Amino acid sequence: MRRPRLTTAGRLRAAARDRPLPGAPTLGTHRGLSYALFLPEDAEPAAGVVIAHGAGSRKESHFDFARSARASGMAALAFDARGHGRSKGAFGPSAFDDVATMLELLRSHARAVAVRGSSLGGFCALGGAALDGHAAAAVAVCPAPEDFLLRGLRSGRLEGFRADRAALEPWLEAVRLRDLTASLAPRTSLLLLHAQGDEQVPYTESELLYAAAGEPKRLLVIPGGHHRSIQHDGELQAETLRFIARAAARGPERAGR
Repeated sequence: MRRPRLTTAGRLRAAARDRPLPGAPTLGTHRGLSYALFLPEDAEPAAGVVIAHGAGSRKESHFDFARSARASGMAALAFDARGHGRSKGAFGPSAFDDVATMLELLRSHARAVAVRGSSLGGFCALGGAALDGHAAAAVAVCPAPEDFLLRGLRSGRLEGFRADRAALEPWLEAVRLRDLTASLAPRTSLLLLHAQGDEQVPYTESELLYAAAGEPKRLLVIPGGHHRSIQHDGELQAETLRFIARAAARGPERAGR
């Protein structure tokens, strides 16, 4: 008896049934920070990446990038910034320390670690990597500089999360993101990605950070787009993972050469 021929839709459904679901992340809390850890199932991770989200967002918004990292053989740790999601406390001057804390936690799973953040998370990624001092790479997507964040806080446009405003304002006044970015070289490779059509943070801000930074560094300005368009672009996520893998393979012992 001949089996009925499947339609295209039927073949797609059959393929979906045969494809295993991606494994769920390990959820946890460390020093009041809620995180989700993605580990490759069949091999030791070649590297790891901490993922920092933007203002008013949360870790789950970047699980797509975390899954892509895991599929590439990397560990990924997405976490809720303070004042967001399930993390304790309010967002404030501990933001850089929190990124450094997550980098140290991820080192228990991967020797070479990097950080990738978008918007406010890009700001935190650069500051946290500078504070940590040993990250293989720092990737900032449409990073918001301190003066933009300060104006947004004072005007009420920086919203959607709990902020320790009394402590946050003087801290932002004292932060110099360009200096922190410059301090990454030569140990930490820098990748800046910015949409030319960003309506919130002009792409020229990434150009200024790039000019201040030392080698190794790379800047990608993508035509068109908007403030959030790069974050979930599959091609640019893949390029980010390749950049991190190269930086991890380069190793700190070669960073000054």
